[in-house]
Amino acid sequence: MSPLVSIIIPAYNRPDQLAACLGGLAEQSYPRDRFEVIVVDDGSPSPLHPVVDPFHPRIQLTLLRQTNAGPSRARNQGAERARGDLLAFTDDDCVPEPGWLSALAVAFRSHPESMLGGRTIGVLDRNPYAMASQLLVSYVYGYYNRDPDQARFFASNNLAASARLFRAIGGFNTSHARAAAEDRELCDHWRSRGYGLRYVPDAVIHHAHALTARGFWRQHFNYGRGAVEFRRARSARGSPSLGVEPLSFYTDMLRFPFAEQCGSRALAHSALIGVSQIANTAGFIWETACRRLRP
Repeated sequence: MSPLVSIIIPAYNRPDQLAACLGGLAEQSYPRDRFEVIVVDDGSPSPLHPVVDPFHPRIQLTLLRQTNAGPSRARNQGAERARGDLLAFTDDDCVPEPGWLSALAVAFRSHPESMLGGRTIGVLDRNPYAMASQLLVSYVYGYYNRDPDQARFFASNNLAASARLFRAIGGFNTSHARAAAEDRELCDHWRSRGYGLRYVPDAVIHHAHALTARGFWRQHFNYGRGAVEFRRARSARGSPSLGVEPLSFYTDMLRFPFAEQCGSRALAHSALIGVSQIANTAGFIWETACRRLRP
């Protein structure tokens, strides 16, 4: 029998994107009686019932609400209410392809103790900031997940894991009040417990996260801040200190857009990836300094 899957979506103030996400889930090829969807409203200014209610006849759907506390806490709250053997996480600005859930379920049946991560395709190709962020994720996946059976990192908008094991390790670290490095830390914590990560490229979602210049900087600045918490959590678990990636990691990162695109478009995206690393470093320094100044 197909495993029962609980799909968990943290949502905040993006009703149109959430509707598109739920529409994609309503078109899944997976048996309707073998999955549920749990939307956790992270304190949106306007209620999400008008978005969610029309989908009740099509999918098993639960809407929860919490005071704004960040996506990590929202995902954990959804996991607490989940009935499924497999937890599948995506975001409210993502639209899964029809075979997304089936691909994850097939991999779960074969590898029940592995965390599973799918492939993400950016669809806002006219938004340079969104595309630069997506190119960066693609590069990181290619670097850390060269061997699909020995993967090392998955983003939280397209991953799945055994509900039992997810709860056993305590879920996402809720010290991350913003979207930062909580997915990176979850993957690292999972591996530290002796479980594997497996890349499932057939589990595809389409990502539409619009960014402005300011939003792009803030996003990567927060990633740098999150990296400080990630390292603190590793230290608390007794894991060895992380080293710095070799210089080739960063030079290849800047060259990556030219392998995917050409001309001025590739140059612009390469420049933005460079800016993202400056923002990341600035966020890391800022958070480190703030922690030292706290009583």
